[in-house]
Amino acid sequence: MKTEVVLTVAESKRLIAKGVAALDFVQEKLENGIIVLTSGTTNGCIYEELTGKTIDRRAYVTGRTMPAKGGTSWEVEALPDLVLVNGEPAPDLDRFSALEKMQPGDVYIKGANALNYAVGVAGITIGNPRGGTIGGALGTIIGKKLQLLIPVGLEKEVPFDIQESAEVIGEPDEHLGHIHSLFPVHGTIFTEIEALELLCGVDAYAVAAGGIAGAEGGLRLLLDGDAEAVREAVALVEDIQGEPALG
Repeated sequence: MKTEVVLTVAESKRLIAKGVAALDFVQEKLENGIIVLTSGTTNGCIYEELTGKTIDRRAYVTGRTMPAKGGTSWEVEALPDLVLVNGEPAPDLDRFSALEKMQPGDVYIKGANALNYAVGVAGITIGNPRGGTIGGALGTIIGKKLQLLIPVGLEKEVPFDIQESAEVIGEPDEHLGHIHSLFPVHGTIFTEIEALELLCGVDAYAVAAGGIAGAEGGLRLLLDGDAEAVREAVALVEDIQGEPALG
């Protein structure tokens, strides 16, 4: 059976968060291990799904992209990093100090700003001259064999090769204003496609994108599977639809 559904960007973030919380290796580390959840818009939803608590997700965002003119702004006190040790928050740890205690197989969750889905490469925008979160963590992630989980919506898919774009950005040319660096990263990429497969057992295909009246950046997905699975997926999407946009 086939059907199609439409998800706004906010709805996609919630769907991905529900999928991340259901991953076997995430559930395993909630029982015995460490999970680091860095800040981000999708990760704010993951925060809620992992803890069962509702937060002001504006307080779990660092870098952000907004309209150049007339954009939304807010003044909220930032939440500290969520680090879960055996499923319990460890307020004495943050995204960097937790790395010292993490063991092989523990989970480090970092969002992305660009995606080459077909080749499994994510791009992370870097504004910090020291490499930001990923620059400070990646060596330990690789060295300790941690699991780097990259939850990212298909809205972040870009038509150009991320590695090549990073090289162009890195050329020492004259520039006007601040230009962010781009960090190509490999890890476990988790999108709406993986979430729907995991949660409902359906195959999802991104067949169109964009919209109006709040659906800008939204995604039209074709769902394919047995009748029961497709109906379950539709019910899940309908339950998520109406997720408010951040801002």
